[in-house]
Amino acid sequence: MLFVSVLFLLAAVGGSLIGLVLAYQNDSELLQQLESYEPSIITQVFGEDNKVIAEFALEKRVVITFENIPVHFQEALVASEDQRFWKHYGFDPVGITRAVWDSSWAGEIVSGASTITQQLAGMLFLDRSEVTLTRKIREAILAFKIDRAYTKFEILTFYCNMLHFGHGLYGVEAAADYFFGKNARDLSIEESALLVGIAPSPNNFSPFINPETALKRRDQVLRRMRSEGFLTAEEAARASNVPIQLRRRGPSSNVAPYFVEEVRQYLEEKYGSTRIYRGGLRVHTTLNHQMQEAANRAIDSTLRALDKRQGFRSIETNVLEDMETSIQEFHIEDWVEPFNVNQILRGVVTENGRFPTVRIGRFTARIDDEDVAWTKQTPAAILKVGDVTQFRIKEINSATSTISLELEQEPLVEGALAAIDVRTGQIKAMVGGFDFDRSKFNRATQAMRQPGSAFKAFAVAAALDEGYTPTSLILDAPVRYEDPHIEEAYEPHNYDEEYEGWVTLRRMVEGSRNIPAVRLTHQIGPEKVAEMAHRLGLNGPIPPYLSVTLGSAEATLLEMVSGYSAFANQGIRMRPYFVTRVTDRDGNVLEETYPTAASAIRADTAYLVTNLLSGVVQRGTARQAARLGRPLAGKTGTTNDYTDAWFLGFDPTLAAGVWVGFDQKLNLGEGEVGARAALPAWIEFIEAVVQDTPIEDFPIPSNIVFVPVDKVTGYPVDGPGDNVIMEAFVSGTEPAGYPFH
Repeated sequence: MLFVSVLFLLAAVGGSLIGLVLAYQNDSELLQQLESYEPSIITQVFGEDNKVIAEFALEKRVVITFENIPVHFQEALVASEDQRFWKHYGFDPVGITRAVWDSSWAGEIVSGASTITQQLAGMLFLDRSEVTLTRKIREAILAFKIDRAYTKFEILTFYCNMLHFGHGLYGVEAAADYFFGKNARDLSIEESALLVGIAPSPNNFSPFINPETALKRRDQVLRRMRSEGFLTAEEAARASNVPIQLRRRGPSSNVAPYFVEEVRQYLEEKYGSTRIYRGGLRVHTTLNHQMQEAANRAIDSTLRALDKRQGFRSIETNVLEDMETSIQEFHIEDWVEPFNVNQILRGVVTENGRFPTVRIGRFTARIDDEDVAWTKQTPAAILKVGDVTQFRIKEINSATSTISLELEQEPLVEGALAAIDVRTGQIKAMVGGFDFDRSKFNRATQAMRQPGSAFKAFAVAAALDEGYTPTSLILDAPVRYEDPHIEEAYEPHNYDEEYEGWVTLRRMVEGSRNIPAVRLTHQIGPEKVAEMAHRLGLNGPIPPYLSVTLGSAEATLLEMVSGYSAFANQGIRMRPYFVTRVTDRDGNVLEETYPTAASAIRADTAYLVTNLLSGVVQRGTARQAARLGRPLAGKTGTTNDYTDAWFLGFDPTLAAGVWVGFDQKLNLGEGEVGARAALPAWIEFIEAVVQDTPIEDFPIPSNIVFVPVDKVTGYPVDGPGDNVIMEAFVSGTEPAGYPFH
C-alpha cells in the first residue's frame, strides 16, 4: 500500500513539473533580465586622499568580484546552504523529493530544499512572501535555466552580492565592513561562518541584536564545514574558541556632515535621488580630512569657550525619574572605548557630596572645585545624583578605571568655518554649525549675515583702484551725512567712540576705524564699493549706501572667503567647488571639474590689500595671530549690538573664514567682537593645518616698490626706527611728502 502511494505521489509530482515547465516558458524573459541586472549599490563619496567620507544608499551594498570572496566564505555557504552546489544543475532533485514528501505528509511546507541557485532566482524574480509548492517548483525551473546560462563561479558571485545581512546591508563586502571593519577578502574563518549564520534570519541572528544566538549559529556553520571536509577538527575547534569580535560602533564617524550634505544636494539636483541611492556613483571631492578635523575642533572649542563666558545653565537631564535599572547599570551608547584625552562625553552623577562622583562607562571621576571653576559655583551645588551632562576628559588611568573630568555644557551659540585653496578654488574644509544632528542648516553656505568691518577690505580695494595709496590720509572725526537712500541722516561711530584726526589708510584698516572708512566710501562712491564686492564673488544685492563699507549688506561666509582668496592669489579669484569627478558604477566618467578663474582685480591692487591686511595681523585687531610667525593677512568683523562676529584671513595658499553668532540676531555678549569670538577659531585652525608646511611669502608683483615711512603719519623717512615700516606702493605712487589726498 505504501509503495503504491509513493508511486502515485511521484507521478503527481512529475505531472506537475511538466505542467509548470510549460506554464512558465515565459520565465526565459526573466532570465534575460539577469544579464542586464544591476543591483542597488552604495554611492560612495571620497575625500581628496581617496578615502571614503560618506555613503548614500537605501541598500548598503558594494559589489565585488569572485576573486575577492574568500574561499572559506564560499565553503561556509556551500556547507550550510547547498552541499551539492558544485555538482547539481541548479536544483537538487533528491532534496526536492524529500521536501515534497515531508510537506505532503504534513499538509504544509515543513522543510526547504532550495539550492543557492534557487535562492538566487527567488531573490531576483519571485515574490519572497509566497510560500507554496508551486513557487518552489517554479524556483527550481528558473534555477535550472540560470545554471545552464552561467558558470558556478558567476552564480556564487551573484548570490554573495545579493545576500541580506540586516542593518540595511546587502552583499558580503558591506557586511564585512559593518561588522568587522574590513574587506571581505580579509575575513577570517570564524568571521565568514558568523556572516553565513546571520543570513537566513538577520533580524534574529545579528550579533548586535542577539549575540548568544549569533554565536550558536556561527558554531553550527563551523560544524557543517567540518562535516563537509572544508575544515579539519583542529581548525574547527580553534575557530569556535575565538570570541565574536565586532567593529566598535560609536557615534557617527562622518567627519564633514555639512560638506557631505552640500555634495548630496548637488548630486540630487543633477542626477536625481534614484541614481544617488541605488546607482553606485563614485564621487570624488576636494575635502582635506586633516583640515576638516582641525576645523571641527576649532569651532567646537571656540563656541564652548564663548558659551562658558555667558555663564552656567542648569542641568536639564536627570535619569532617576524614568530609570528602569539601577544607576550603576545605566549606560549611554556614546560610551565606546577607548576613550581619549580631551574627548567630550556625557557622564552620569552616581554619588552626591562635597565632591560628587561621575561615571562614564567603567570609569569613575571625583569632581572637585577646579573641574567646575568656570561656573563660579561648587560641584555640590551643580551636580545631583542622576544628572546626565557633558564632561571633557583630562586624564585617564585604565589600571584603576579612574578619569579626571571637567564640566562642559553644549553651546547655544552657532558658528561656521570655510576654507578654500586660493590657487584652485577647492573647498578644503567646511563646518556649518555646532552640531549637524541639532541643526542641518548650513551657516557657511546658506546664512546671509552682515559681515561688519570685514567688508572694509572691499572698500579699500576699490579705493586703491581709484588711486589711493596705503599712506593716503583720511579724517577720523565726527561726521554726518544726508544719505539720499535713507530718510534719516547717517552718523557713523567708531567702536571705541574716540577720534584720531588724520589717519593713513593703513591705520584705518589696522585699527578698524569706522568713520574714516565711511568717509573713504563717500569720496569714491558707494557704487564702486558694491561693484568691487560683486567682482570678488558676493552674489546678493549690495545697496549703494554709505554704511555698506561697515558691512550693512549681507553675504554668506563662503562668499566672503572666496572674495578674500583673490587677494592672496594676485587678484585672481578661483570659483569655489567641491566635486572634482563623478563616475558611474562601471567607472565611466560622468563629470570632471577643473579650476576656473572668475572675475578678478589687478595684481598690484590685490597685493596692496594683502599688505594692509598683513598689518592687521602684525599690529592691528588680529595681532593675536602674529604668534604663529608666518605670513598671514586678515580682517576682523563685528556687527552692531554684537550679533555677528567674523574673521576672514589667508596665507599664500589657503583662505579661511569664521563666523560666530545666533541664528536669530541675538547679542553674543558685551565685548564679543570678531577678535574675541571668531579669531581664536581661525588661529587654532590655521595653526593645525600649516604647522608642518614650509613658510611661503606672498608673491610681490614687479611694479610694487617699498619705501620706509612713519607708520603713524605715512611720511617717508630716511632710515630705520621704532615707528618705521616698509610701505608698499605701486611704482610711481610712492609719496614725496605728506600724502594728503
